[in-house]
Amino acid sequence: MSMAARVLVVDDSPTMRGLITAVLQSDPDVDVIGQAGDAMEAREAIKKLNPDVVTLDIEMPNMNGLDFLEKIMRLRPMPVIMVSTLTHRGTNATLAALEIGAFDCVSKPQPGDMRPFADLAEKVKAAARSQRRPIMAPQPVTPPPAVADYRVGRKVVAIGSSTGGVEALITVLQKFPANCPPTVITQHMPSTFTKSFAERLNRLCAPVVQEATDGARLEIGKIYLAPGGERHLQVVNPSAPCCRLVERAPVNGHRPSVDVLFDSVAELAGRNAVGVILTGMGRDGAAGLLKMRHAGARTLGQNEKTSVVYGMPRVAFELGAVEQQLPLNAIGEEILKMTARKEGTD
Repeated sequence: MSMAARVLVVDDSPTMRGLITAVLQSDPDVDVIGQAGDAMEAREAIKKLNPDVVTLDIEMPNMNGLDFLEKIMRLRPMPVIMVSTLTHRGTNATLAALEIGAFDCVSKPQPGDMRPFADLAEKVKAAARSQRRPIMAPQPVTPPPAVADYRVGRKVVAIGSSTGGVEALITVLQKFPANCPPTVITQHMPSTFTKSFAERLNRLCAPVVQEATDGARLEIGKIYLAPGGERHLQVVNPSAPCCRLVERAPVNGHRPSVDVLFDSVAELAGRNAVGVILTGMGRDGAAGLLKMRHAGARTLGQNEKTSVVYGMPRVAFELGAVEQQLPLNAIGEEILKMTARKEGTD
């Protein structure tokens, strides 16, 4: 980066502010220009310092982080990284923050953590390079009807996403009808968040959305989200396709990895698959999407203008893995066009 990312750290705990500041200041491309203990202090600091990025605690006195984030996104949009506890309440609040427009989230360290906030500096730098826009939490929409003359073709849909993926996945999946093609998703997300995110998607979308379990059969009308944490999601068994959760080392720094999912879909389904790569940092999924395309699958990538971070889609596009680049709001409909068939056709 040509200039250091200028960061405001907001947390009601002086100890936590000190820890976050120390971690960020250890990176020469990050400069902590101020701290605030609550939303009122943060508002004044934002006016005075005009930071590139804000790290924001969710649970604070006077005004909680969610309410303050909503005001930031509405009145002065800027990249915000949420700092969350690993409680159920913290998880749900973090997902709501990502829907409102937070750039990303990090978890507060737990006892025994050897490297607290290990990836925070990289997220801050990516946030500083991003172009944010006001985003409000999505509302349930009416999906396309599963009418009598519509059937899903013999297709599997595989989607990979990372930073910005919460908003992106909701936008795409809300276009799916109740009888959507079997869909498998790897979203880079902490293990404590994926179950709540699957439940949130299930409430917002017409198909059944669930966290993937080992051995779960792929079925029409169901969407399977890779659980975060210790295992990768694959799709196996061509005669009766099902989910497989495998214990392997991280790939591209991630577990679960989009590349691992895409590789398995390329082998399982070949031309009977659609691969989609959405917003995210890094290059995970690009090589796997290229394998899918070489195997005959149709492939889509989110375009730069609508990506929170045009990293994963850019690498995939430059590799030649992406058949079509589309704005986010057009991807869901295009997936359905690529997978649908009429009665009596093959």
